[in-house]
Amino acid sequence: MLKYKPAVFAVGNEYQITALTEENVLFSVKVGKEIYSEEVCGLIPSLSPIHRVSVPMAKLDAAGEYTVEVRPFPERRPYFSVAEEGEETVFPFSPVPKENARLFHISDTHDRADAAIAAAKASGDIDLLVLNGDLPESSQSTAQFEVIWRICEELTGGRLPVVCTRGNHDMRGKCAELFPGFLPRQNGNTFYTFRLGSLWGLVLDCGEDKPDGRVEYGPTVACHPMRQRQTVFLETLIQNAAGEYAADGVTTRLVICHIPFPLKFEDPFLMEEDLYGEWTRLLRSHVRPHLFLAGHTHKVDVVYPADPADHHGLPCPLAVASAPTPDGFVGGKLTLGKNALTLTYNDHIGNPEGVFMFEKE
Repeated sequence: MLKYKPAVFAVGNEYQITALTEENVLFSVKVGKEIYSEEVCGLIPSLSPIHRVSVPMAKLDAAGEYTVEVRPFPERRPYFSVAEEGEETVFPFSPVPKENARLFHISDTHDRADAAIAAAKASGDIDLLVLNGDLPESSQSTAQFEVIWRICEELTGGRLPVVCTRGNHDMRGKCAELFPGFLPRQNGNTFYTFRLGSLWGLVLDCGEDKPDGRVEYGPTVACHPMRQRQTVFLETLIQNAAGEYAADGVTTRLVICHIPFPLKFEDPFLMEEDLYGEWTRLLRSHVRPHLFLAGHTHKVDVVYPADPADHHGLPCPLAVASAPTPDGFVGGKLTLGKNALTLTYNDHIGNPEGVFMFEKE
């Protein structure tokens, strides 16, 4: 009944265990002796192909495994609905270690995932998978969203945490409005923070890469209000620094966003000058991340503060850590050391494409 093994998305201090199913089912997750049911406004959904259950990180980390139960539910009646016998599957789980954690970053597969999967496998063992937008070419069909679960199944098997963001191509197509329902969200938003071991991360969502109202989009996007809400989100985050990036035990701070908004772009991609400038200022003055992970440009690169490409005053080095190539894919593996971060690029065959080290202050 499961189309793929679950994706274990990290959001805030919880894991959102998310799965696609072949038919109408009731979905629940058991961790230890506790059962967590999928619930939306008091109802357990059965009509959607996407299912999501939130469990506390601390409990799943301690248990080291979780059990998914799916129960076929062919007909929801006004009275006396009865589900069929359930099917249980146990999945082992490995939390991110506090020291020397390894993550692999993938973005911009654009419906072509095989080479990206090969690049990740060629990089060696990982503890965390970061999927940073534009995995489908568009959102014209919900079937395109399945690339997320295919990548997760191949690289995590439901065993490792995943951080997942939205890209600008995900905003396009007749099913684009449905795409956020397939993503990890916090308070209904596709921007959020997470904490995994000693790693604290901030996920931001720029939406489209050109101004609202462009002829390409027609009357289908309103990204500016969403970006304004993220300014408020960042300001609130800073007020709660002690519970976020300045919390005890945090030794690595990452910003993850598909579009590298602090960089210099030309028209029609030059936009939101004041807003993106304010985001960058808040990050630089308060959050002080160690690294910004981005995609979007289809060219692996590292940009340092005060480089010519640095348009808004980068708060830290910025790495475009994935890129499709004419014959394959290059991705980035990041190792979170105690005193430094090491980013290693490799292609789909395993050939090295560069190594960068970022000292922590």
